[in-house]
Amino acid sequence: MGLMSSLFDHLKSLFSWAWTYLWILWFILVVILFYILKGPLKLTENVSMATMFFNTLTPKFYVALTGTSSLISGLILIFEWWYFKKYGTSFIEQVSLNYISSGLESALSQTNSSNSDGTSQQDESASDKALRYDSESNQCMNSSSSNGTNSVNLQANNSTFSVIPECKVWKNPMSLLRGAEYSKLTEANGKEPLTFYDMNLSAQDHQTFFTCEYDDGKPDYEIMQRAWRERNPSTRISLANEAIKMNPECTPALILLAEEDAKTIIDAEKIFKQALRYADLAFKKTLHAQEQGHNFEGLHKRNTNILIYLKRRLGMCARKLGKLKEASKIFRDLVKEFPMMSVYNIHENLIEVLLEMQSYPDVQAVLSKYDDINLPKSATICYTAALLKARGVSERFSPDLASKRGLNAAEISAVDAIHRAVEFNPHVPKYILEMKSLILPTEHILKRGDSEAIAYAFFHLQHWKRVDGALNLLQCTWEGTFRLIPYPLEKGHLFHPYPICTQAADRELLPAYHDVSVFPKKELPFFILFTAGLFSGTATLFLLTHQYPEYATIFFKILLKWIAAPLAFLSERIDALMPTNLIAAFTRI
Repeated sequence: MGLMSSLFDHLKSLFSWAWTYLWILWFILVVILFYILKGPLKLTENVSMATMFFNTLTPKFYVALTGTSSLISGLILIFEWWYFKKYGTSFIEQVSLNYISSGLESALSQTNSSNSDGTSQQDESASDKALRYDSESNQCMNSSSSNGTNSVNLQANNSTFSVIPECKVWKNPMSLLRGAEYSKLTEANGKEPLTFYDMNLSAQDHQTFFTCEYDDGKPDYEIMQRAWRERNPSTRISLANEAIKMNPECTPALILLAEEDAKTIIDAEKIFKQALRYADLAFKKTLHAQEQGHNFEGLHKRNTNILIYLKRRLGMCARKLGKLKEASKIFRDLVKEFPMMSVYNIHENLIEVLLEMQSYPDVQAVLSKYDDINLPKSATICYTAALLKARGVSERFSPDLASKRGLNAAEISAVDAIHRAVEFNPHVPKYILEMKSLILPTEHILKRGDSEAIAYAFFHLQHWKRVDGALNLLQCTWEGTFRLIPYPLEKGHLFHPYPICTQAADRELLPAYHDVSVFPKKELPFFILFTAGLFSGTATLFLLTHQYPEYATIFFKILLKWIAAPLAFLSERIDALMPTNLIAAFTRI
């Protein structure tokens, strides 16, 4: 039995190998078929007539031919370049990979399945099942990282495993106020700092966090549902004012007015404080009523979200108005009172305020709590840890001296922290070192992406400048990170491989006038280089043919003769070795 199975496996592998190179056999059969039918199809006469036809062509034909070829190749090149700048890949390459290769793979899989139907694929061993499941899991993980927006479910042994997409968009904990801050840019140069995609995400957040089932049927909250969905700012503001007329304690309407209608931070702070009084009363009312049913539980959750949002916004207003102690107290109280609300990333607001106060021991204490292997990282966590370590050595750091004597333990620790931060988000150093211009941060960010780098550098650039020598140390060491991760999309050093979907997501979040930072730098695809070479060659031929038509005609005729010469020689040699008419010979047999 074992001998028969091994023999069958050998035959199967032999057949698979033969099937791989079967196209060579088909090519040889086609060549032989053409040679056999050379007489009946009159191929020689047709080739002769074609040669005579090309010899009678005028120079205008060659001018038109080369001109049309250069025009078509130029249009293809322009389209390929536009597609590459917009989507980061070649259109021809994407079509060939997504459709042609997928079709070939499906046909090959059908062939393999049909071959395996006649075999007895019986019980797999436990180790084989484990290996097969691991390979399927790896494939699904790869597919989730390439798609970036879809999660993949794996089912095995009646259990479901969810693969979280890598390119998840997060709410920016340091987002600005639309009326008091973002609108200033539009008034100054007419540019919109926020994209529709970003504002639509904010509207969805507000509807999720500031409404619940208990609000169904209330006219003021139904008006606010309309207000969140409106694209026109003036319409949103008028709807919010209408909701306040119906219910002066409608906190979502007050939040919208503070965010978009208040023209200064002081005015926004006043409206936030007014909304906080109503939110605090509503929170205390539902604190003990949440156990009475599902609706009350949802209501208390809604009131909790509003309370946290208002307190954090008041802390951010205090920070911008220079009231640092008040801001730090607000953020500390929020972290202590709602420790499970880590999704709001309030600790990042606290870190920024403490850095502005230059309270570095307190910053280190916050980092020791949140810079944990089990907690999600961010650019604020990683780069603040690098800044604190660089602070101890940057003032006395000298590249020339370090190259002579080597790095001491503290310097090695600081350099490792910088490498760790750069691996997490490689876009930040260019903004910190002012190699790339900054724009206003968006309301949502993509971790490890350009949007997160802009949000971090916008608020933390001053903290790096305040530490003597920190920028010098960063400039000397940040590019060394890429030697540790030569293939960042395939394998990381301290983190997972860099997700390939960040560029597409950042293009949706960031405004069109910003040049999105790309990592790793993509080389031009082969098809763009090929079409560029094709366009250059055909354009050159067109110019030469237009300028020297007679010489170009002679050149094309000589070129056709050179191409036909080896084919004619090969045909003569085959005729000398084989009968002139194989069909007649087969008939006599």
